[in-house]
Amino acid sequence: MLITPPFGRLLTAMVTPFKPDLSIDWAGVEKLANHLISTGHDGIVVNGTTGEAPTTSDDEKLEIIKVVKKAVAGKAKVIAGAGNNETSHSVEQAKWAADAGADGLLVVTPYYNKPPQAGIEAHFIAMADATDLPVMMYDIPGRTGIQIEPDTIVKLAEHPRIAALKDAKGDVASTSWVIKRSGIPVYSGDDILNLPLLSVGAVGFVSVCGHTVGKELREMLDAWFSGNAHRATEIHQQLLPVYTGTFRTQGAILTKAAMTLMGLPGGVVRLPLVNATASQIEQLREDLKLGGVKV
Repeated sequence: MLITPPFGRLLTAMVTPFKPDLSIDWAGVEKLANHLISTGHDGIVVNGTTGEAPTTSDDEKLEIIKVVKKAVAGKAKVIAGAGNNETSHSVEQAKWAADAGADGLLVVTPYYNKPPQAGIEAHFIAMADATDLPVMMYDIPGRTGIQIEPDTIVKLAEHPRIAALKDAKGDVASTSWVIKRSGIPVYSGDDILNLPLLSVGAVGFVSVCGHTVGKELREMLDAWFSGNAHRATEIHQQLLPVYTGTFRTQGAILTKAAMTLMGLPGGVVRLPLVNATASQIEQLREDLKLGGVKV
């Protein structure tokens, strides 16, 4: 079963670079978007967890969409995070994102309040009905405290605007059944499981490590879909130190540190995140080098 990827195959959830005074580095936003395009990306996800969406204002989120949309100039899709744990405000965010020019919405499972599956289903339907944009559901129970259960995913996949699933559940067996039952396009949301999820039918990645190894991830995807599983496996193994190193602490923290090491806009993080320590940065440098990244 060949499933069409609605947003392309390689997307990265982009960090939001902040200046030392914690304001957004707008020139840095544009430069990072161009960096991702230059390394083979089909799409950029903004206002997600890695973009520190919990600490950016609604006005900042809208401006980020506009700046990235202008920077990519039609070379990639811009997918906007537009979900939180309160449905009515999430719907407003979805409408604002559409007005700002987003090409799609990334909607996370409502977190903290642990709704039942009926509530999760109603939340995603409300988001899908809010605009004409395609929706990528985001299943990450380790952060939200609750999963989108397989039966719920299969049911929601019938909605004409629920176009994909970002899978960070860490349960490849469950995802295998979801793909078989629904045919929903699945994107790996956990870099170290990129290749395993391709092997059970995923269509691509919504990466974090795409900031540092986008070209390699592009090559992995091209190898896999051209039938060269051996080469895809070689790349997977090469990148293991990068996958592990990027998440030794929170992903946005070390990705921003990595960008700085690579001479790209990273900047600081906003509380409650804290900047990487000197020892964490040195460990990251070694991890990146082991994965073939020049820093």
